[in-house]
Amino acid sequence: MYARYACATGMLISGAKILVNCLEEQGIRNIFGYPGASILSVYDALADSSIRHVLTAHEQGACFAAEGYARRSGRAGVVLATSGPGATNLVTGLADAYMDSIPLVAITGNVPLAQLGHDSFQEVDIFDVSMPVTKYGIIVKSASEIAPAVRRAFALAESGRKGPVLVDIPSDILDCSAEYEPTSPARALPVAACEEQIEHAAEMIDRAERPLIYAGGGAAWSGAENRLMELARKIKAPVVTSYMGIGCCPPDYERALGVLSDINIKATEAISECDLFITVGARFNSRYGAFNGLRKRRIPLLQLDSDKAEIDKNLTAAAAVVGDAALSLDALLPLVGEKGDAEWAYDSMPDAKEENRGTRIIRALTHAMGRNITVTTDVGLHQEWAAHNAEIYSPRRFLTSGGLGAMGFGMGAAIGAHFASGDTCLVVTGDGSFNMNFNELTTAVKHHVPLVVAVLNNNSLGMIRKLQTARGTRNMSASSLYLGVDYAALAEAMGARGVTVAEEEDVTEAVERALDGSLPVVIDFKLPINTGI
Repeated sequence: MYARYACATGMLISGAKILVNCLEEQGIRNIFGYPGASILSVYDALADSSIRHVLTAHEQGACFAAEGYARRSGRAGVVLATSGPGATNLVTGLADAYMDSIPLVAITGNVPLAQLGHDSFQEVDIFDVSMPVTKYGIIVKSASEIAPAVRRAFALAESGRKGPVLVDIPSDILDCSAEYEPTSPARALPVAACEEQIEHAAEMIDRAERPLIYAGGGAAWSGAENRLMELARKIKAPVVTSYMGIGCCPPDYERALGVLSDINIKATEAISECDLFITVGARFNSRYGAFNGLRKRRIPLLQLDSDKAEIDKNLTAAAAVVGDAALSLDALLPLVGEKGDAEWAYDSMPDAKEENRGTRIIRALTHAMGRNITVTTDVGLHQEWAAHNAEIYSPRRFLTSGGLGAMGFGMGAAIGAHFASGDTCLVVTGDGSFNMNFNELTTAVKHHVPLVVAVLNNNSLGMIRKLQTARGTRNMSASSLYLGVDYAALAEAMGARGVTVAEEEDVTEAVERALDGSLPVVIDFKLPINTGI
């Protein structure tokens, strides 16, 4: 048995109880997970706590739910899993949180400390497995280390560029006792940029004739959306967002150009015309050709980001402001002069939004459900359609797997978002993605989560067919599904409501009929197989 550690003012309790107390310290009220032998002591301690545990159908769903909770609430989500397959089932969710800079604390049980490294039953070195897709990892080796490890995990997950942190605890450590002394959680203060950087940025903006703003997840997480729009209006700048930045610029702003993608011709054209590209909390991945245009034309880049490592990472910045986006914009706004209107070629371009049955369904659903919904998506053609057609007026209401592109994300994320906010959530998915996560419908039913699940059913992996078509592939290998599943009947069998909308039915009337009833509901929208291709 491990030594008990004394403290003059502390009390002697089990490691599992210390862990739960530390979660309560952090203000955690909901966690998501799935039990197993190595983590049962924590579940015993949870039974006497104020924390609600949401039992999901699968650990990956639990991790996505914790992400959805974090994305919607702005605080770290918590996921709990057992050793071995329980821990490895978290890896996709951890990678997703890492790519999209989402604060997440993953707590895993493991085999007893003395059995580590002996290929014990359900033993996996989850610390090393998860290292490339976590911000930090901790293996706890004594009960006295649990409290500092948990507190450090939250501080790291929620500070700077946010991300997932893993805390791995051998099962016998959870049963050992140690002294516990309560403490108030330490909240990392946002870091302000230096005055010289702010002044240089203001000078660049004042010299520019056609500045453009690109808003990303960093703007959303810092609560900088109002300041960002104040700057945009002051300098008459068009605003483009990343998938993570959707909601930072309201769609009724006269110079809103929507989300950046290769199918958004207006945004791509505006980027090619600008003489200063201002990014706020956005990174530059290889997905979009518009960034190649920036390189070729040598358009000056002014980069605002909380993470110094992002500066010059994928594009070379002419100037950088390193610090919290809200604080940086606060300091910048008084120094920037007001501009007059500039002429942009994109002003005369027609609206080129993709028009098909899928996009009409998304517009009809978001219009009917109102501004206070949260939209989550899976990954595929429907993700593109939702990003361009769902009208989102505030940040953290459009939740999608941006960097990793993980199919199966939407259902768990919506469940977590509801527990964070009480929102009714719209899940936009395809038949391919829904096949990966419909098991979490049982979680929604059990917990009375008000979900509207729109399955855009084209009997195919639509994005794969689109890519195969672009490659000139004659054999559409492995992209046709033709499953013949009655998704409405499946929903009914799982305790939800199911509705089928035939291909020839009017979209608006069908949406109104489908929403007129109890939730959760799965709406199986039949689409032509070549929709969007």
